[in-house]
Amino acid sequence: MKVTLSYLKKVVLIFVTELIIAQTTGFIRHTLGDFLVVILLFYLMKAFFSFSNITIGIGVLLLSFLVEFLQLTSFLEFIGMQNNKLATIILGATFSIGDLIAYTLGIVTVLYVEKPKKLEAPNFL
Repeated sequence: MKVTLSYLKKVVLIFVTELIIAQTTGFIRHTLGDFLVVILLFYLMKAFFSFSNITIGIGVLLLSFLVEFLQLTSFLEFIGMQNNKLATIILGATFSIGDLIAYTLGIVTVLYVEKPKKLEAPNFL
């Protein structure tokens, strides 16, 4: 497995940003944090795996949706971690359609940013 340092640098930068965001409240923490977390996961996967951008993007989006929908259940109680603060932070405690939208927009954004650049001949006419 080949580790791509340029992607790991992005992971670290986004992680530090997420730590700063965690100190805030409201829209920035709840929406921007969710938007960035899927981008962080995308780059983390890209750092270690050579799957296509779309494959990683869909995988991260499905994982984020799964975690969000688990919040509709008593999953943390089922695994005996309902009182674990870290588990509650990572897995969340309340379902939100807004989170699903933020995850989707995050993946769309990172796929747009990471799309292969087309080389086009200049048009002088």
